[in-house]
Amino acid sequence: MAIRVNIREFKAHLSAYLRRVKAGEIIEVTERGKPIGRVVPVTESVEDTIQALRAAGLVRWSGRRLADRPPVAKVQGDRTVAELLVEDRGWSST
Repeated sequence: MAIRVNIREFKAHLSAYLRRVKAGEIIEVTERGKPIGRVVPVTESVEDTIQALRAAGLVRWSGRRLADRPPVAKVQGDRTVAELLVEDRGWSST
């Protein structure tokens, strides 16, 4: 849940609010009671997350990019993917 604070309060105590963001909280800044923005903690990069998972032994990855693969299914005509799925699984739509 975000902490809501108006602009004046946010500006007056910016350092304190930034410490809270650094600790993981989200600050929602309001103007006349309406939200205008959020200050959120920076998350780790995907690369850092992958390295942490590798270090913990939870994943193995060579570091190489996965090869492109052709699409598994193609939709032809005016049918939706959902309709194709229903037909393939033998479900009744009624």
